[in-house]
Amino acid sequence: MTDVVLRLSARDLVHADLASCGWSGSAHHLANVARQLERARTGDVDYLAVCPPTDIPVAKGGVDYRAREGTGILWQLAVHPALQSCGIGAFLVRAAEQRIRDRGLRHAGLAVEESNPRARALYERLGYTAYDRQPDAWDEQGPDGSLRRYETVCVLMRKELS
Repeated sequence: MTDVVLRLSARDLVHADLASCGWSGSAHHLANVARQLERARTGDVDYLAVCPPTDIPVAKGGVDYRAREGTGILWQLAVHPALQSCGIGAFLVRAAEQRIRDRGLRHAGLAVEESNPRARALYERLGYTAYDRQPDAWDEQGPDGSLRRYETVCVLMRKELS
């Protein structure tokens, strides 16, 4: 068996990337990402794209600096489904943590659905520890284009950055 080495880089996600990010969610979700890119202009958030040499995003995610004082909150993390379990999610989280450090902050946090043990296991491998759980909800677009309220319970996790 031959190992495949992926050359990845992390950069800011830009509006032009959204056309190639349909794998990450519905049109409703991508409209929300576009709104978050506007927040990035003000410095309230960073929104990252992880790309191979083609410069087409294969993972994306945000860091919100306004959600919790002194902490960068990772959210909307996604890796192209065909490329999951290849280390790209870990690369994305580490890049986001570096952005948090670059702002002089020492804490990262995130919420992961209780129904997503694979993601939680990744975050635990990367040093995040659970400290609470809380209900969460957001609008989700169905295949017919209609919106419905999605409700879940999330585990809150945090990590002290060195």
